[in-house]
Amino acid sequence: MKPQVFSQTDIEILEKKSLYQGFFALEQFTFKHKLFAGGWSQPVTREVFERGHAVVVLPYDPKCDKVVLIEQVRFPALATTKSPWLMELVAGMIAPDETPEDVAHRELLEETGLTARHIHFVSSYLASPGGSTERFYFYWAEVDSSQAQGLHGLADEHEDIRLHVVDREVAYHGVVNGEIDNASTVIGLQWLQLNYQQLV
Repeated sequence: MKPQVFSQTDIEILEKKSLYQGFFALEQFTFKHKLFAGGWSQPVTREVFERGHAVVVLPYDPKCDKVVLIEQVRFPALATTKSPWLMELVAGMIAPDETPEDVAHRELLEETGLTARHIHFVSSYLASPGGSTERFYFYWAEVDSSQAQGLHGLADEHEDIRLHVVDREVAYHGVVNGEIDNASTVIGLQWLQLNYQQLV
């Protein structure tokens, strides 16, 4: 017998409350859902962090086999890391009037000063579906790594960004040894390690 496949229609929202509205939002939902064994669950209440959706860009130079990483401070990381200055991929939030690809080009320029020769959509994934609606749209950008230099970021967004141009293997080693430990960068560099030979 084929297992049942559930969809959006198998959840019923009973109540929605707005708990907080600022730069981000916090909503409280009460819902019920169909059960694997049949029937419906009891009402369940969950808070959902409404952060919006984001784009992640992996700037890669296939001619030199180099990755452009950015370094910036991430205050929430202070709770669990020795240093909250993290090595990351380019990333940014999607405004209501923007497409993910528009954001990929914009953020690449703002955070690295680079313009992509080509930009390629790879995949999308949920960041933390147990508590947030946020979805990442992941691209890799073909760049000239020799042009990556200087400090970047928007002052009005309190960005202070330093660039690092590193060999692909060095970047991946940072994932393996735990020096690079933020999810979108780990996912992006693992993807690159599996696929770089097809990007030349």
